[in-house]
Amino acid sequence: MRMESPSFRDGDWIPVEYSVDGGESQVPLEFDAVPVGAASLALVVHDPDVPRDRRPDGNFDHWVVWNIPAGQRGISEGDGQVGVVGVTTRGTNTWIGPAPPPGDGPHRYFFTLYALDTVLDLPPSAGRPEVEEAMEGHVVERAVLMGRFQRD
Repeated sequence: MRMESPSFRDGDWIPVEYSVDGGESQVPLEFDAVPVGAASLALVVHDPDVPRDRRPDGNFDHWVVWNIPAGQRGISEGDGQVGVVGVTTRGTNTWIGPAPPPGDGPHRYFFTLYALDTVLDLPPSAGRPEVEEAMEGHVVERAVLMGRFQRD
C-alpha cells in the first residue's frame, strides 16, 4: 500500500497553506495498492515533536479518521467527510494544520494510513488512543507519509 500527497514528497516541507498560518487547508492525499481484503481504511496524523513542557507525551493528534471506504483512493483538500472524523488533541473533530511553537525548530507530521480487515464500531468522540486500540489485530497493511513544518 502506498500513500502520497500532490503537495509535498515524503520527508519534505508541508506548504504553509496547510498550516494554521495559511488557512489550514486539509492536506490532499492519494492512496494506491490498497489490499484487496481490506474492509475499511483509517488515517491518523500526528506530530511526535511537541515540547514536553507543553505535552508530557510529546504528541499532538492533528487528524483521526476511520471507516474510510476501502475503495477510496484519496482525500482531496475539501473532502473532510470521508469516514468518521474523531477527536484531535485540541478536542475538535476536524483537521488541524501544523502549528509548532515559533522558534521550536522543525516538527515532523506522520500521516499513517491503515488498511483494516474490519469496520470500526467507535463513536465520533473517540481519539487516536481508542482508534489504535480498536485496530489491534485488524491491520492488514499500513503506509506512512512524513512531512515537516517549522515556524520562525
